[in-house]
Amino acid sequence: MSLGSAIAISASGLTAERLRLDVISNNLANVNTTRTASGQPYRRQIVTFAERQPSGFASLLAEARGMPGSSLSGKGVEVTSIAPDTSTPFKQVYDPGNPDANAQGYVKMPNINPIMEMVDMISTSRAYESGVTAINDAKQMQTRALSIGQV
Repeated sequence: MSLGSAIAISASGLTAERLRLDVISNNLANVNTTRTASGQPYRRQIVTFAERQPSGFASLLAEARGMPGSSLSGKGVEVTSIAPDTSTPFKQVYDPGNPDANAQGYVKMPNINPIMEMVDMISTSRAYESGVTAINDAKQMQTRALSIGQV
């Protein structure tokens, strides 16, 4: 695997984590949204990652020829879906003055736990920082490799 591939793999992780952070921010922004266009409360969104498969003729040819290290080239991470969290039920809050309250005075609130979202946000920011560190280290190794022959 070349250092360029290492940078590309880390960059794919940065892109995926940035999107995950956007989704978490959207979840937190909608923590009190009791009615969406569908008439239901906002439902928490979950990002799913998967290993990125190699693409392009050159990487497929290298794998077919069995070149060493070619199985790592072009890989990384990609977002496969952003799906609603259907496993967590909506919260019921007693607020008879709310226009979205049912006959008993309860309002369906989004299934968002702000504490869990903040934990996810910290995890995402740490993963992003790790990706940036990996890219910086790869760039530093390339720079040092170029300076080996210099006097």
